Amino acid sequence: MNGVANGNSKDIFEWFNWLNNKWNNYEAFVQYEDGINPKEVAENFLDLNKGELVKFLEALDNEDLDALDQMQKLTESEFHVFKMIKDQINFRKKVRFVDFKKNKK
Repeated sequence: MNGVANGNSKDIFEWFNWLNNKWNNYEAFVQYEDGINPKEVAENFLDLNKGELVKFLEALDNEDLDALDQMQKLTESEFHVFKMIKDQINFRKKVRFVDFKKNKK
């Protein structure tokens, strides 16, 4: 987006807001329940919104790739946070407390 490259970052942030709003209103969980994998859900989402996506891609330039790269890194970090939380929950379920002071009869 040339506006972004010229110091007007409003355009790319407007697009991120558009993407966030569209994604939040997209019923991805229905597709997950139907057995569709996350990559296919993403492809379905992009296909549904391809008109607006094409406009974005036409305006995108190399400097905007930095902003997209940072967003992707943030998303990957969020994935790892969720995975670590899930791992901790599963680990706690496996821990068994044993009272060694209890007398056996």
